[in-house]
Amino acid sequence: MNFAPVSWQHNSSVFYPWLALLVLGWMMVASASTGVGEYLTGNSFYFTIRHAVYLILGVSVMFLVSQISLARWAKFDVLLLIGGFIGLILVFVPGIGHEVNGSQRWLNLGLIKIQASEIAKLGAVFYVAGYLVRREAEVKSQWSGFLKPLGILAAMVVLLLLEPDFGAVVVLMGSAMIMLFLGGVKAGQFFLLTFATLILSSIVVTGEDYRMQRLLAYMDPWSPEHVYGTGYQLTQSLIAFGRGELFGVGFGESVQKLFYLPEAHTDFVFAIWAEETGLLGAAAALGLLAFLIGKIWQISWAAQRQGMMYASYVAVGIASLLGLQVVINLGVNTGLLPTKGLTLPFYSYGGSSLMMCCAMVGIVMRIAYETQVAEHAGEVITGEEKSGEADDE
Repeated sequence: MNFAPVSWQHNSSVFYPWLALLVLGWMMVASASTGVGEYLTGNSFYFTIRHAVYLILGVSVMFLVSQISLARWAKFDVLLLIGGFIGLILVFVPGIGHEVNGSQRWLNLGLIKIQASEIAKLGAVFYVAGYLVRREAEVKSQWSGFLKPLGILAAMVVLLLLEPDFGAVVVLMGSAMIMLFLGGVKAGQFFLLTFATLILSSIVVTGEDYRMQRLLAYMDPWSPEHVYGTGYQLTQSLIAFGRGELFGVGFGESVQKLFYLPEAHTDFVFAIWAEETGLLGAAAALGLLAFLIGKIWQISWAAQRQGMMYASYVAVGIASLLGLQVVINLGVNTGLLPTKGLTLPFYSYGGSSLMMCCAMVGIVMRIAYETQVAEHAGEVITGEEKSGEADDE
């Protein structure tokens, strides 16, 4: 590894929001998981303690990742993509793959279970970023430059659909498309393929009965045939939002978390937070997420101004991954999107999701650091040139 002294002082605009998100996420999990913790283990603080351990691991991961140079990441971007493929294949191997609620998405590593799609999504971001730098001219001028990376990612999509994990497919392909568009793909090609992707997505959604049931429940969750079936989670989530009103019922006072709303501490943790803290608390939590993602976009633009295109594309990919996951999770919680199992970054309970989010923040901090070094070097060179011109005069 290529280590360099990257610290929070270099990245305070990212470090402090990230730290606030970790603390706020721990509070959300601590409140939302008391009922299920008591029921499953006899200890209402079981998930609170486990999430605290994940926080420590996440901080450690962030620190370690932030010390690895972008040049080192660039050398292994293809290997990272291959690692993502291997993880998605291993979930189907008996003894290694772990099934939860009918989905084969997790790798059982003993002490912790890792969701393979988390590794795959980050590997795809590094691969696409490297591809855009290596094949810049082809991407901007030829269909092949646009279709080649999507063809490789399509194989990853097939594995994700077999798990099944349609939500990860949307996040993965959405991030890749955003990166390719900003990488210079022609608008006509982009929108034509986007239209084709929407058609294929419609076929995928209508091709499975359980997905169709979710779609029908989304259209009318309060109907007698759905309210206690496929639409149950959505209706209970909407009740949580309704009970929260403006100021909430009080921290820790949620009723919906007491076995009315399934997955209250994971996919629907935001609904519980909205119930307990109201519209104001929900807006504050969303504002913090939006602030961090906005800072990542700013770091991407700063890297682009310095000509650090690989770093810029990686930051764009990370911002897209986080942003799309936030949009989908909140859409599901509020009934704007059909029900889909997808965690809310930094807030939902889950070790692999939290540690991967922390790793992404560490990468962004590294990008910000190297961008600052490049800016400083440019200022020094400019200053020396001006000094030389003055001496000549």
